[in-house]
Amino acid sequence: MKSFNHGDFLKSPPSLFTKILAFALIAFAFFYLGEHWSDGYQQLVFFNTQQSDKTHSIAISPNANKVPSDPPAMSPSRPPNPPPVTSERFGIIDENGFMSVEFEVGSFDPELIEKLRNVNQSVEKEESGSSRAKIESFSLCSEDMRDYIPCLDNVEEISKLNSTEKGEKFERHCPRKDQSLDCLVPAPKDYRTPIPWPKSRDEVWFSNVPHSRLVEDKAGQNWILRDNDTFKFPGGGTQFIHGADQYLNQISQMVPDIALGNHTRVVLDVGCGVASFGAFLLSRNVTTLSIAPKDVHENQIQFALERGVPAMVAAFATRRLLYPSQAFDLMHCSRCRINWTRDDGILLLEVNRMLRAGGYFAWAAQPVYKHELPLQEQWKEMEDLTTRLCWELVKKEGYIAIWRKPSNNSCYTGRDAGTQPPLCDTNDDPDNVWYVGLKACISRLPENGYGANITTWPGRLHNHPDRLQSIQLDSQISRGDLFKAESGYWNDIIEGYIRIYHWEKLPLRNVMDMRAGFGGFAAALIDLGMDCWVMNVVPVSAPNTLPVIYDRGLIGVMHDWCEPFDTYPRTYDLLNACRLFSTEQKRCNISTIMLEMDRMLRPGGSAYIHDTITVMDEIQEVALAMGWHTTLRDTAEGPHAIWKLLIFSLMLDVTFVGYGKAVGDLARLLVWNVGVLQAASEGAEKIQLKMTETETPFRPRELLLEKQKLFQSIHKHTYLKGRYDKITSVIIPLGLTITCGAMIAQGIYNMSHGIGKKE
Repeated sequence: MKSFNHGDFLKSPPSLFTKILAFALIAFAFFYLGEHWSDGYQQLVFFNTQQSDKTHSIAISPNANKVPSDPPAMSPSRPPNPPPVTSERFGIIDENGFMSVEFEVGSFDPELIEKLRNVNQSVEKEESGSSRAKIESFSLCSEDMRDYIPCLDNVEEISKLNSTEKGEKFERHCPRKDQSLDCLVPAPKDYRTPIPWPKSRDEVWFSNVPHSRLVEDKAGQNWILRDNDTFKFPGGGTQFIHGADQYLNQISQMVPDIALGNHTRVVLDVGCGVASFGAFLLSRNVTTLSIAPKDVHENQIQFALERGVPAMVAAFATRRLLYPSQAFDLMHCSRCRINWTRDDGILLLEVNRMLRAGGYFAWAAQPVYKHELPLQEQWKEMEDLTTRLCWELVKKEGYIAIWRKPSNNSCYTGRDAGTQPPLCDTNDDPDNVWYVGLKACISRLPENGYGANITTWPGRLHNHPDRLQSIQLDSQISRGDLFKAESGYWNDIIEGYIRIYHWEKLPLRNVMDMRAGFGGFAAALIDLGMDCWVMNVVPVSAPNTLPVIYDRGLIGVMHDWCEPFDTYPRTYDLLNACRLFSTEQKRCNISTIMLEMDRMLRPGGSAYIHDTITVMDEIQEVALAMGWHTTLRDTAEGPHAIWKLLIFSLMLDVTFVGYGKAVGDLARLLVWNVGVLQAASEGAEKIQLKMTETETPFRPRELLLEKQKLFQSIHKHTYLKGRYDKITSVIIPLGLTITCGAMIAQGIYNMSHGIGKKE
């Protein structure tokens, strides 16, 4: 082996020597920064693997520039305080308001007192968190669960159903608590950052939804095409193969009063396919919620969501859909494969419940225009049923028929006695939807006209809807004041997010507000010009504000966060949770909610949690176990307020910060192995491969989970307990130093052996 000569080294080309010197300087700079600044300056996330308790306010205090006045001079010592006033006597107030010393003490059970004491102690332990089991880490689920929807893919419960002829298998059947999701749903192997909106309306990556069955089944119907590494959506459908735009023009010409984007703002598309109908309505200022069951074409809703179109898995079967009464201005069914007249029209009665007073139902189907005897019989049945529902057939043209719902109950009450279906009982709540069965009756319209008197868009977004007065709230403040206060609050908050976190530059398209209230968060995003849509979720534990949300021209759904949500994995770019965990912690397991958040978030997505400091420790612990990157911030109320903002990021790709963390993880070999230099060199080569864009995807989730396991192992050693922050501040820059040192050593070795030398 040729020995290394210092003279040869000095005679080497200047450019290579300069590179080596630069590497050395960078290594020492990293170590210096990590050692001196990582503990005290949290914005240097490059050197921080765990957020400390120190936080930075996102608002500047109005007293920031004020100079404190001198402290007051010490006052002379005060005389001792007088002794407390002694009570002259004790007693019991009698029924006349006088104190009496004559009373009897009944018998008591000493064992009962002891039991109560034990219960109180256990409650105190539970509230203090001492009885909560520590979460180590979550593993990745198997690859076959990448499209898993827990309550819709529960094969065990579905197999126990007595009958499925009415679509029972497409409804919610959630796993038992002991079988609930306890792992992290993985993304497809070659998952890529979604194509941004509006380009995503017309094409998405094949690798993100790697299912081609729909292409084969719908060949020739202009739904979806495969083009190399993308799916493309020409905009057609089974009944509008020439494109959704032409189809929408036809509907507008048939019934001009529909007035898309003005009178008609919120639409439900039933059996939506890949949601081209809703996708093209967006350009007309109409928000369309596209729904379909997870049936033989099970990925149609997944395609809709990947396109950036509002969509949700839902089915007309045996239960009410999770939307309020009088929610939709227009409901649309184009070859949706639903028998509306079965069981005395119980499914169309559900449409009637959700359709706004004076709203429209558009049906594009073969019975409308074909003359075969079976199809004509279906049309007659539909005509008869809609007549008994007091619907007016406004227009029938080509293959489309459009009906209008009455604006009040006068037609219903004027029907002949015994006409079916009957009106629902007066005590029936049409907004009660959580696990409520369908009812074979006509939902009554409010006699005061609530829900029918809606202003046009965009004025309805900020007008106080009439149904605001019908919301049951435990508050002494007027509903109008609460509505106004919520709107102002979220406008201020999101203005801050845009200014500080640059939301306008983020790829935000699919957004969920997990505790929506009156929909102020979604309204603020519209006011501030964010090009996204929001699924407003109203928890079952909160007042049912869904009618107000829909009256404002927004969309939403009822849900219980103790159970999984009916959507595909990787649906949302942003999750907003304000006061969700502090409200639900007595009902739900926090880790259950966060696992569901992880399932719903797209890789690269974020979650903003605004909640009390009392729940933040557990939330951060679960987040760390899931491999999320977290940042704890102060709110505008200041560092001593009870409210905090916790930001989660589900990383997709690795930025320069990620490289530093990846190298820092290699430093675990300093504790456990002797071959530090070799391992660091290998790690540096892997990172260099990533930086040159190799075909092998870099997996930050797996890396973060490995890092979590490392630090859990470190914590188990008693001599390192209580030193976690110091360890992270030293190991990570030391890992960088070792890696750069390995590069320098490799360069010196190459020079000494003539490797890479130009001839």
